[in-house]
Amino acid sequence: MSNDPRAALSVLTSALEEHLTAIANRRGEHDTAIDNAYVAIANAFERYEDSLFESYEEVTPLEVFIEDDDDEDYDDFDDSEEYDEDDIEFFDEDDDEDPRA
Repeated sequence: MSNDPRAALSVLTSALEEHLTAIANRRGEHDTAIDNAYVAIANAFERYEDSLFESYEEVTPLEVFIEDDDDEDYDDFDDSEEYDEDDIEFFDEDDDEDPRA
């Protein structure tokens, strides 16, 4: 496995392009090509993130979302409600105090 972040970024970019192509050429409501492209993005991103950290001890502000059927954190989220940027609170994970608490 290559430790080159540029090579990993190239693979990630290609995975994103393949995902868009799969969506644009959708063959029905549940197209396995889209599912496969989704997984390819997640895998390519993880390799990029690992390579970036190993080479530069840096990470991206992104995270791969893995849906868990037992995950209740999102059950109460109402996506029909409009949110304003002022409603979003950011916090530094290094701080001991979480402003949401």
